[in-house]
Amino acid sequence: MIKFNEQNEVIREEYNAILVGVELGEDISYSMEELKGLCEAASVNPLCTMVQKMESPNSATLIGKGKVEELKEAAENMEADLIVFNDELTGMQLRNLEEATGVKVIDRVILILDVFSDRATSKEGKLQVELAQLKYRLPRLTGFGRSLSRLGGGIGTRGPGEKKLETDRRHIERRIYDIKSELKSIEGTRGVQKKQREKNDIPVVCIVGYTNSGKSALMNNVIRKFDNSSETEGREVFEKNMLFATLDTYRRRIDLDPSHSFILVDTIGFVSRLPHLLVEAFKSTLEIVTEADLLLDVVDLTANDFDMHVKVTEKVLKEIGAEDKEMITCYNKTDLLDRSSLDALNFTGKNSFLISAKYDRGVDELLGEVKKRLFRDRVEVRYLVPFSRGAATSGIRKDSEVKSVEYVEEGTLITCEIPEKYRSRYEEFEI
Repeated sequence: MIKFNEQNEVIREEYNAILVGVELGEDISYSMEELKGLCEAASVNPLCTMVQKMESPNSATLIGKGKVEELKEAAENMEADLIVFNDELTGMQLRNLEEATGVKVIDRVILILDVFSDRATSKEGKLQVELAQLKYRLPRLTGFGRSLSRLGGGIGTRGPGEKKLETDRRHIERRIYDIKSELKSIEGTRGVQKKQREKNDIPVVCIVGYTNSGKSALMNNVIRKFDNSSETEGREVFEKNMLFATLDTYRRRIDLDPSHSFILVDTIGFVSRLPHLLVEAFKSTLEIVTEADLLLDVVDLTANDFDMHVKVTEKVLKEIGAEDKEMITCYNKTDLLDRSSLDALNFTGKNSFLISAKYDRGVDELLGEVKKRLFRDRVEVRYLVPFSRGAATSGIRKDSEVKSVEYVEEGTLITCEIPEKYRSRYEEFEI
Protein backbone atom coordinates (compact mmCIF):
# COMPACT_ATOMS: atom_id res chain seq x y z
CA MET A 1 0.00 0.00 0.00
CA ILE A 2 2.98 2.30 0.39
CA LYS A 3 3.79 4.02 -2.91
CA PHE A 4 6.99 5.57 -4.24
CA ASN A 5 7.64 8.45 -6.61
CA GLU A 6 10.24 8.60 -9.38
CA GLN A 7 12.94 9.56 -6.86
CA ASN A 8 12.06 6.41 -4.88
CA GLU A 9 10.69 8.53 -2.03
CA VAL A 10 7.74 7.27 0.02
CA ILE A 11 4.53 9.14 -0.74
CA ARG A 12 1.09 9.05 0.86
CA GLU A 13 -0.78 5.80 1.09
CA GLU A 14 -4.17 5.58 -0.61
CA TYR A 15 -7.04 3.77 1.03
CA ASN A 16 -10.34 2.29 -0.13
CA ALA A 17 -12.87 2.97 2.59
CA ILE A 18 -16.40 2.24 3.73
CA LEU A 19 -18.11 5.23 5.36
CA VAL A 20 -20.41 4.59 8.33
CA GLY A 21 -22.90 6.93 9.98
CA VAL A 22 -25.41 6.69 12.81
CA GLU A 23 -28.70 8.56 12.49
CA LEU A 24 -30.18 9.43 15.87
CA GLY A 25 -33.43 11.12 14.91
CA GLU A 26 -32.04 13.69 12.49
CA ASP A 27 -31.06 13.56 8.83
CA ILE A 28 -27.28 13.13 8.41
CA SER A 29 -27.17 12.99 4.59
CA TYR A 30 -25.41 16.37 4.42
CA SER A 31 -22.87 15.33 7.05
CA MET A 32 -22.16 12.08 5.20
CA GLU A 33 -21.59 13.96 1.93
CA GLU A 34 -19.20 16.19 3.78
CA LEU A 35 -17.40 13.11 5.12
CA LYS A 36 -16.85 12.01 1.52
CA GLY A 37 -15.20 15.36 0.78
CA LEU A 38 -12.96 15.01 3.82
CA CYS A 39 -11.97 11.52 2.67
CA GLU A 40 -11.00 12.81 -0.75
CA ALA A 41 -8.91 15.54 0.93
CA ALA A 42 -7.06 12.77 2.80
CA SER A 43 -6.47 10.62 -0.32
CA VAL A 44 -9.14 8.14 0.76
CA ASN A 45 -11.41 6.59 -1.88
CA PRO A 46 -14.98 6.07 -0.53
CA LEU A 47 -16.34 2.73 -1.78
CA CYS A 48 -19.82 2.94 -0.24
CA THR A 49 -21.82 4.48 2.58
CA MET A 50 -23.67 2.64 5.38
CA VAL A 51 -26.11 4.46 7.69
CA GLN A 52 -27.92 2.91 10.64
CA LYS A 53 -30.94 4.54 12.27
CA MET A 54 -30.91 4.04 16.02
CA GLU A 55 -32.63 5.39 19.12
CA SER A 56 -29.38 5.25 21.09
CA PRO A 57 -25.81 4.26 20.17
CA ASN A 58 -24.23 0.96 21.22
CA SER A 59 -21.64 1.71 23.92
CA ALA A 60 -19.34 -1.11 22.76
CA THR A 61 -19.35 -0.58 18.98
CA LEU A 62 -21.56 2.49 18.36
CA ILE A 63 -23.56 0.53 15.73
CA GLY A 64 -25.62 -2.61 16.44
CA LYS A 65 -24.22 -6.15 16.49
CA GLY A 66 -25.98 -7.09 13.24
CA LYS A 67 -24.63 -3.98 11.51
CA VAL A 68 -21.10 -4.87 12.63
CA GLU A 69 -21.47 -8.26 10.93
CA GLU A 70 -22.83 -6.56 7.81
CA LEU A 71 -19.90 -4.13 7.88
CA LYS A 72 -17.39 -6.98 8.20
CA GLU A 73 -18.93 -8.80 5.23
CA ALA A 74 -18.99 -5.63 3.10
CA ALA A 75 -15.33 -4.92 3.93
CA GLU A 76 -14.32 -8.44 2.86
CA ASN A 77 -16.37 -8.40 -0.35
CA MET A 78 -15.21 -4.93 -1.41
CA GLU A 79 -11.62 -5.45 -0.23
CA ALA A 80 -11.80 -2.31 1.88
CA ASP A 81 -8.72 -1.48 3.92
CA LEU A 82 -10.28 1.31 5.98
CA ILE A 83 -13.58 2.03 7.74
CA VAL A 84 -14.40 5.66 8.50
CA PHE A 85 -17.08 6.52 11.08
CA ASN A 86 -18.87 9.87 10.89
CA ASP A 87 -19.13 9.96 14.70
CA GLU A 88 -16.43 10.26 17.32
CA LEU A 89 -15.43 6.87 18.73
CA THR A 90 -13.99 5.95 22.11
CA GLY A 91 -10.77 3.97 22.41
CA MET A 92 -12.77 0.88 23.38
CA GLN A 93 -15.10 1.25 20.37
CA LEU A 94 -12.14 1.62 18.01
CA ARG A 95 -10.55 -1.55 19.40
CA ASN A 96 -13.77 -3.57 19.36
CA LEU A 97 -14.65 -2.56 15.79
CA GLU A 98 -11.17 -3.37 14.48
CA GLU A 99 -11.18 -6.77 16.20
CA ALA A 100 -14.66 -7.54 14.84
CA THR A 101 -14.04 -6.45 11.25
CA GLY A 102 -10.33 -7.11 10.84
CA VAL A 103 -10.02 -3.72 9.15
CA LYS A 104 -8.42 -0.47 10.30
CA VAL A 105 -11.07 1.87 11.80
CA ILE A 106 -10.91 5.64 12.26
CA ASP A 107 -13.50 8.29 13.07
CA ARG A 108 -14.31 11.74 11.72
CA VAL A 109 -12.05 13.45 14.27
CA ILE A 110 -9.00 11.37 13.30
CA LEU A 111 -9.73 12.06 9.63
CA ILE A 112 -9.93 15.83 10.11
CA LEU A 113 -6.82 15.83 12.31
CA ASP A 114 -5.00 13.90 9.59
CA VAL A 115 -5.99 16.43 6.91
CA PHE A 116 -4.93 19.27 9.20
CA SER A 117 -1.62 17.55 9.96
CA ASP A 118 -0.91 17.16 6.26
CA ARG A 119 -1.81 20.79 5.44
CA ALA A 120 -0.19 22.67 8.33
CA THR A 121 2.87 24.59 7.12
CA SER A 122 3.67 27.24 9.72
CA LYS A 123 5.28 26.40 13.05
CA GLU A 124 2.19 27.59 14.91
CA GLY A 125 -0.16 25.57 12.72
CA LYS A 126 1.86 22.38 13.21
CA LEU A 127 1.96 22.90 16.97
CA GLN A 128 -1.79 23.53 17.13
CA VAL A 129 -2.56 20.35 15.19
CA GLU A 130 -0.16 18.26 17.29
CA LEU A 131 -1.77 19.64 20.44
CA ALA A 132 -5.21 18.56 19.21
CA GLN A 133 -3.89 15.11 18.22
CA LEU A 134 -2.33 14.53 21.65
CA LYS A 135 -5.43 15.71 23.49
CA TYR A 136 -7.52 13.35 21.37
CA ARG A 137 -5.29 10.36 22.11
CA LEU A 138 -4.64 10.98 25.79
CA PRO A 139 -7.98 9.59 27.06
CA ARG A 140 -7.80 6.76 24.48
CA LEU A 141 -4.47 5.23 25.51
CA THR A 142 -6.29 2.15 26.78
CA GLY A 143 -7.40 0.18 23.77
CA PHE A 144 -6.55 2.80 21.15
CA GLY A 145 -2.82 2.21 21.58
CA ARG A 146 -3.34 -1.52 21.03
CA SER A 147 -5.11 -0.87 17.74
CA LEU A 148 -2.24 1.36 16.63
CA SER A 149 0.29 -1.39 17.28
CA ARG A 150 -0.38 -3.05 13.92
CA LEU A 151 -0.52 0.06 11.79
CA GLY A 152 2.33 0.94 9.49
CA GLY A 153 1.71 4.67 9.35
CA GLY A 154 -0.89 6.49 7.27
CA ILE A 155 -4.29 7.95 8.21
CA GLY A 156 -4.55 8.71 11.91
CA THR A 157 -0.89 8.00 12.67
CA ARG A 158 0.79 11.06 11.20
CA GLY A 159 2.61 13.39 13.61
CA PRO A 160 2.65 12.28 17.24
CA GLY A 161 0.82 9.03 16.37
CA GLU A 162 4.04 7.57 15.00
CA LYS A 163 5.50 7.72 18.50
CA LYS A 164 2.39 6.58 20.35
CA LEU A 165 3.54 3.05 21.19
CA GLU A 166 6.62 4.20 23.11
CA THR A 167 4.97 7.09 24.93
CA ASP A 168 3.05 6.85 28.14
CA ARG A 169 0.55 9.25 29.68
CA ARG A 170 3.21 11.27 31.47
CA HIS A 171 5.22 11.74 28.29
CA ILE A 172 2.14 12.96 26.40
CA GLU A 173 1.16 15.35 29.17
CA ARG A 174 4.71 16.73 29.22
CA ARG A 175 4.60 17.26 25.45
CA ILE A 176 1.22 19.00 25.75
CA TYR A 177 2.75 21.32 28.37
CA ASP A 178 5.73 22.08 26.11
CA ILE A 179 3.49 22.82 23.10
CA LYS A 180 1.33 25.18 25.15
CA SER A 181 4.46 27.02 26.28
CA GLU A 182 5.65 27.40 22.67
CA LEU A 183 2.24 28.63 21.57
CA LYS A 184 2.20 31.18 24.39
CA SER A 185 5.49 32.58 23.12
CA ILE A 186 3.99 32.93 19.63
CA GLU A 187 0.87 34.55 21.14
CA GLY A 188 3.15 37.11 22.79
CA THR A 189 4.48 38.16 19.38
CA ARG A 190 0.92 38.44 18.11
CA GLY A 191 0.05 40.56 21.14
CA VAL A 192 2.76 43.06 20.18
CA GLN A 193 1.31 43.23 16.65
CA LYS A 194 -2.15 43.78 18.11
CA LYS A 195 -0.96 46.69 20.25
CA GLN A 196 0.70 48.24 17.21
CA ARG A 197 -2.57 48.01 15.23
CA GLU A 198 -4.49 49.58 18.09
CA LYS A 199 -1.90 52.33 18.40
CA ASN A 200 -2.20 53.10 14.71
CA ASP A 201 -6.00 52.80 14.90
CA ILE A 202 -6.12 50.52 11.83
CA PRO A 203 -9.41 48.58 11.52
CA VAL A 204 -9.39 44.82 10.93
CA VAL A 205 -11.52 42.88 8.43
CA CYS A 206 -11.60 39.07 8.73
CA ILE A 207 -12.61 36.74 5.91
CA VAL A 208 -14.44 33.75 7.38
CA GLY A 209 -16.55 30.92 6.01
CA TYR A 210 -16.84 27.29 5.09
CA THR A 211 -13.73 25.58 3.78
CA ASN A 212 -13.12 25.85 0.02
CA SER A 213 -15.65 28.67 -0.42
CA GLY A 214 -13.09 31.01 -2.01
CA LYS A 215 -11.77 32.99 0.97
CA SER A 216 -8.16 32.97 -0.19
CA ALA A 217 -9.25 33.83 -3.74
CA LEU A 218 -11.06 36.90 -2.42
CA MET A 219 -8.04 37.95 -0.39
CA ASN A 220 -5.73 37.62 -3.40
CA ASN A 221 -8.18 39.60 -5.53
CA VAL A 222 -8.09 42.50 -3.06
CA ILE A 223 -4.28 42.30 -2.72
CA ARG A 224 -3.87 42.55 -6.50
CA LYS A 225 -6.19 45.55 -6.66
CA PHE A 226 -4.23 47.65 -4.21
CA ASP A 227 -0.65 46.47 -4.65
CA ASN A 228 1.83 47.52 -7.30
CA SER A 229 2.71 44.56 -9.53
CA SER A 230 6.29 44.59 -8.26
CA GLU A 231 5.11 44.26 -4.66
CA THR A 232 2.30 41.73 -5.11
CA GLU A 233 4.54 38.69 -5.40
CA GLY A 234 5.02 37.17 -2.00
CA ARG A 235 1.99 38.90 -0.52
CA GLU A 236 -0.60 36.68 -2.15
CA VAL A 237 -1.76 33.65 -0.15
CA PHE A 238 -1.95 30.02 -1.23
CA GLU A 239 -5.25 29.09 -2.90
CA LYS A 240 -6.44 25.82 -4.37
CA ASN A 241 -9.77 24.09 -5.05
CA MET A 242 -9.59 21.71 -2.09
CA LEU A 243 -10.81 21.42 1.50
CA PHE A 244 -8.55 23.14 4.04
CA ALA A 245 -6.04 24.28 1.41
CA THR A 246 -4.45 26.41 4.11
CA LEU A 247 -4.58 26.37 7.90
CA ASP A 248 -2.55 29.51 8.48
CA THR A 249 -3.96 32.92 9.29
CA TYR A 250 -2.64 35.53 6.87
CA ARG A 251 -2.69 39.28 7.53
CA ARG A 252 -2.18 41.90 4.83
CA ARG A 253 -2.43 45.69 5.02
CA ILE A 254 -4.74 47.10 2.35
CA ASP A 255 -4.44 50.79 1.43
CA LEU A 256 -7.69 51.72 -0.29
CA ASP A 257 -6.33 55.24 -0.73
CA PRO A 258 -3.86 57.47 1.16
CA SER A 259 -6.47 58.17 3.85
CA HIS A 260 -8.14 54.77 4.31
CA SER A 261 -6.29 51.57 5.26
CA PHE A 262 -7.25 48.35 6.99
CA ILE A 263 -5.82 44.92 7.86
CA LEU A 264 -7.36 42.07 5.84
CA VAL A 265 -7.16 38.64 7.47
CA ASP A 266 -7.70 35.26 5.80
CA THR A 267 -8.69 32.65 8.39
CA ILE A 268 -8.95 28.86 8.59
CA GLY A 269 -12.00 27.36 6.86
CA PHE A 270 -14.88 25.89 8.85
CA VAL A 271 -16.65 22.55 8.51
CA SER A 272 -19.62 20.98 10.31
CA ARG A 273 -18.80 18.92 13.38
CA LEU A 274 -15.40 20.61 13.55
CA PRO A 275 -13.75 18.79 16.46
CA HIS A 276 -13.88 20.84 19.64
CA LEU A 277 -10.22 19.95 20.20
CA LEU A 278 -9.31 21.78 17.00
CA VAL A 279 -11.46 24.79 17.85
CA GLU A 280 -9.68 24.95 21.21
CA ALA A 281 -6.23 24.47 19.66
CA PHE A 282 -6.83 27.18 17.05
CA LYS A 283 -8.59 29.55 19.43
CA SER A 284 -5.56 31.79 19.79
CA THR A 285 -5.27 32.02 16.00
CA LEU A 286 -8.99 32.71 15.66
CA GLU A 287 -8.86 35.32 18.42
CA ILE A 288 -8.41 38.00 15.77
CA VAL A 289 -11.91 37.15 14.49
CA THR A 290 -13.37 38.14 17.86
CA GLU A 291 -11.46 41.44 17.71
CA ALA A 292 -12.27 42.31 14.09
CA ASP A 293 -14.23 45.41 13.14
CA LEU A 294 -15.99 43.58 10.30
CA LEU A 295 -16.40 39.99 9.06
CA LEU A 296 -16.80 38.88 5.45
CA ASP A 297 -18.56 35.50 5.32
CA VAL A 298 -17.69 33.91 1.97
CA VAL A 299 -20.29 31.37 0.78
CA ASP A 300 -19.94 29.01 -2.19
CA LEU A 301 -23.13 29.48 -4.23
CA THR A 302 -22.45 26.32 -6.23
CA ALA A 303 -22.62 24.08 -3.15
CA ASN A 304 -25.73 21.90 -3.07
CA ASP A 305 -26.69 23.15 0.37
CA PHE A 306 -24.95 26.49 0.78
CA ASP A 307 -27.48 27.52 3.45
CA MET A 308 -25.98 24.78 5.60
CA HIS A 309 -22.55 26.32 5.08
CA VAL A 310 -23.90 29.61 6.46
CA LYS A 311 -25.25 27.77 9.53
CA VAL A 312 -21.93 25.99 10.06
CA THR A 313 -20.09 29.33 10.01
CA GLU A 314 -22.57 30.85 12.45
CA LYS A 315 -22.12 27.88 14.81
CA VAL A 316 -18.31 28.11 14.81
CA LEU A 317 -18.42 31.89 15.28
CA LYS A 318 -20.64 31.33 18.30
CA GLU A 319 -18.17 28.78 19.69
CA ILE A 320 -15.33 31.30 19.58
CA GLY A 321 -17.47 34.19 20.88
CA ALA A 322 -17.77 36.18 17.63
CA GLU A 323 -21.47 35.65 16.87
CA ASP A 324 -22.37 39.32 17.43
CA LYS A 325 -19.75 40.74 15.06
CA GLU A 326 -20.89 42.96 12.21
CA MET A 327 -20.83 40.83 9.06
CA ILE A 328 -21.35 41.01 5.29
CA THR A 329 -22.23 37.79 3.44
CA CYS A 330 -20.38 37.33 0.15
CA TYR A 331 -22.05 34.79 -2.14
CA ASN A 332 -19.11 33.65 -4.24
CA LYS A 333 -18.49 31.73 -7.51
CA THR A 334 -21.26 33.49 -9.46
CA ASP A 335 -19.22 32.82 -12.61
CA LEU A 336 -20.33 29.17 -12.38
CA LEU A 337 -24.07 30.01 -12.45
CA ASP A 338 -26.19 31.16 -15.40
CA ARG A 339 -28.03 34.48 -15.49
CA SER A 340 -31.46 33.03 -14.68
CA SER A 341 -30.09 31.25 -11.59
CA LEU A 342 -28.48 34.47 -10.38
CA ASP A 343 -31.63 36.52 -11.00
CA ALA A 344 -33.56 34.08 -8.81
CA LEU A 345 -31.23 34.81 -5.90
CA ASN A 346 -32.36 37.99 -4.18
CA PHE A 347 -29.25 38.47 -2.06
CA THR A 348 -27.91 41.88 -3.05
CA GLY A 349 -28.06 44.67 -0.51
CA LYS A 350 -25.98 46.22 2.21
CA ASN A 351 -25.63 42.90 4.08
CA SER A 352 -24.97 40.56 1.15
CA PHE A 353 -23.23 40.71 -2.22
CA LEU A 354 -23.03 38.42 -5.24
CA ILE A 355 -19.37 38.14 -6.25
CA SER A 356 -16.86 36.13 -8.24
CA ALA A 357 -13.50 36.45 -6.50
CA LYS A 358 -11.84 34.59 -9.36
CA TYR A 359 -13.14 36.86 -12.14
CA ASP A 360 -13.41 40.09 -10.10
CA ARG A 361 -17.18 40.48 -10.30
CA GLY A 362 -18.92 42.49 -7.60
CA VAL A 363 -15.73 42.91 -5.56
CA ASP A 364 -15.49 46.69 -6.12
CA GLU A 365 -19.08 47.13 -4.87
CA LEU A 366 -18.27 44.95 -1.85
CA LEU A 367 -15.17 47.00 -1.01
CA GLY A 368 -17.22 50.19 -1.32
CA GLU A 369 -19.52 48.88 1.41
CA VAL A 370 -16.53 47.77 3.50
CA LYS A 371 -15.08 51.27 3.29
CA LYS A 372 -18.39 52.85 4.32
CA ARG A 373 -18.70 50.63 7.36
CA LEU A 374 -15.11 50.89 8.56
CA PHE A 375 -14.87 54.66 8.29
CA ARG A 376 -18.45 55.79 8.85
CA ASP A 377 -17.55 57.42 12.18
CA ARG A 378 -15.00 59.72 10.53
CA VAL A 379 -15.86 63.34 9.83
CA GLU A 380 -14.00 65.90 7.76
CA VAL A 381 -12.87 68.80 9.92
CA ARG A 382 -10.69 71.91 9.52
CA TYR A 383 -8.46 72.99 12.40
CA LEU A 384 -6.52 76.21 12.84
CA VAL A 385 -3.77 75.62 15.38
CA PRO A 386 -1.51 78.46 16.62
CA PHE A 387 2.18 77.91 15.98
CA SER A 388 2.73 77.98 19.74
CA ARG A 389 0.55 74.83 20.14
CA GLY A 390 2.81 72.38 18.35
CA ALA A 391 1.71 69.47 20.58
CA ALA A 392 -1.87 69.87 19.35
CA THR A 393 -0.70 69.85 15.72
CA SER A 394 1.21 66.61 16.36
CA GLY A 395 -1.85 65.10 18.08
CA ILE A 396 -4.13 65.89 15.15
CA ARG A 397 -1.66 64.35 12.73
CA LYS A 398 -1.52 61.18 14.87
CA ASP A 399 -5.27 60.81 15.46
CA SER A 400 -6.54 61.64 11.98
CA GLU A 401 -6.00 61.16 8.27
CA VAL A 402 -4.57 64.51 7.16
CA LYS A 403 -5.74 65.67 3.73
CA SER A 404 -3.98 69.02 3.52
CA VAL A 405 -1.80 71.37 5.58
CA GLU A 406 -1.48 75.09 4.98
CA TYR A 407 0.58 77.62 6.92
CA VAL A 408 -1.22 80.95 7.36
CA GLU A 409 -0.53 84.03 9.47
CA GLU A 410 -2.63 82.75 12.40
CA GLY A 411 -1.08 79.29 12.53
CA THR A 412 -1.32 75.84 10.89
CA LEU A 413 -4.50 75.15 8.91
CA ILE A 414 -5.21 71.41 8.80
CA THR A 415 -7.96 69.69 6.81
CA CYS A 416 -8.41 66.10 7.96
CA GLU A 417 -10.72 63.13 8.50
CA ILE A 418 -10.90 62.34 12.19
CA PRO A 419 -12.83 59.66 14.11
CA GLU A 420 -15.70 61.14 16.09
CA LYS A 421 -14.20 59.80 19.33
CA TYR A 422 -11.10 62.02 18.89
CA ARG A 423 -12.85 65.12 17.58
CA SER A 424 -13.59 66.66 20.99
CA ARG A 425 -9.88 66.61 21.91
CA TYR A 426 -9.22 69.50 19.50
CA GLU A 427 -12.58 71.29 19.48
CA GLU A 428 -10.98 74.60 20.54
CA PHE A 429 -9.13 74.70 17.20
CA GLU A 430 -12.06 73.67 14.98
CA ILE A 431 -13.25 76.18 12.40
